[in-house]
Amino acid sequence: MVSLFVAYLGTTYLYKDSIHKEIRRILLTNAEKVVELYQTSNSNDVVQFTQTFTGTIGSRLQLYNQEAVPLLEEDLKVETKHVETVLSGEVEEEIFEGEFQVPVVGIPLSDNGKSYALFISVERNKVEEETMNSIHLMYVFILFLGSLLVIIGARYVVNPLVRLTEATRKMAQGNFKIELPTKRKDEIGVLSASFNEMARELGKLDQMRQEFVANVSHEIQSPLTSISGFSKALQQKQLNEETRNRYSKIIEQESERLSRLGRNLLHLSHLQHDQHKLNLATYRLDEQLRSVVIGLEPQWSAKDIQFNIQLEPITVQADEDQLKQVWTNLINNSIKFTPVQGNIVIEATVNNNQITVSITDNGVGIPKEERKDIFKPFHKVDKSRDSSIKGNGLGLSIVKQIIDLHHGHIEVSESPRGGAKFIVTIPQI
Repeated sequence: MVSLFVAYLGTTYLYKDSIHKEIRRILLTNAEKVVELYQTSNSNDVVQFTQTFTGTIGSRLQLYNQEAVPLLEEDLKVETKHVETVLSGEVEEEIFEGEFQVPVVGIPLSDNGKSYALFISVERNKVEEETMNSIHLMYVFILFLGSLLVIIGARYVVNPLVRLTEATRKMAQGNFKIELPTKRKDEIGVLSASFNEMARELGKLDQMRQEFVANVSHEIQSPLTSISGFSKALQQKQLNEETRNRYSKIIEQESERLSRLGRNLLHLSHLQHDQHKLNLATYRLDEQLRSVVIGLEPQWSAKDIQFNIQLEPITVQADEDQLKQVWTNLINNSIKFTPVQGNIVIEATVNNNQITVSITDNGVGIPKEERKDIFKPFHKVDKSRDSSIKGNGLGLSIVKQIIDLHHGHIEVSESPRGGAKFIVTIPQI
């Protein structure tokens, strides 16, 4: 409504002056022709002569004598001040008559020593008046129709936003099972699709949070139960020394398991939430990888696993302790899930200041649908849920955080032999 009203005023004021100027020019020309025709005619009656022209040239005429009295039978009325100006010999153009502000032009006319004021205006035309009324009616119709279309269009735009607002309220209350319609192809459709994706991801995060709490409770409760049970058993006086030592060993192992879980949780929290600063140092990455493999020798030699190590001499600037934990976790995982007499391949190359380290095994592998979630805390692949394999699902989360801090990237794929292949890329400097 505002835009239509502003458009109406704008067009009116934009063209009003130019239209009135053109009308005054035409009226002045016609008035001069009337005076010229009278002066060249043989008529001695100026009143009768001008009366005959009223309405014949699409104009209305009015003649005033020296006393400012109108002499023609025409309802064209002009203020006295304008009449006096023309009688004084000046041409008057800036005159408007009636509610529609129709332009009027006045010029002086002399006859037998007498001065007259001739005024000319546009002749009233019923067709033009009806046309103007039709235009005004059209403005009202456009205003009504435009407003109706704007309301319909606004509802078309606003309704999805209302649904989005309602869905946001539900999401704030913890309901992530929300699906907005996404048939539209415009920006609102893209927004709805993004909202649906966000709802799905938040639902996964909420599920992960619940699983995280359940897993932490399970990981803590299981060793605590063992410690509590075997501690009570140790209090029995009839236990022999061998049984007592075995119970003590179990308590020690479960205590170490709890300690390891606590350290990993603290480390992961520190990497995720604190302003962690890397202790950068320059060292040989290939030597670090060999050192990690040697340090894990008891684990892989017990399963008679063969290592194929292909490392270029690489110097890197990074946090040595943090990256050592990355290689330790990745290689240790490969050892865990590689069968007896299996094979693990470790390769390291550098290209355009980008270091790529790949660790490939021929173990159980990781299903494609689970690969994007393995770096989330406490996530365990179904194939790896084996009570004989130790782990709390935090190792790969810590690995991902450390790689991100080094502005690197880690991904997992299937190895040519059916196992898992982890590829780590980090900048050399």
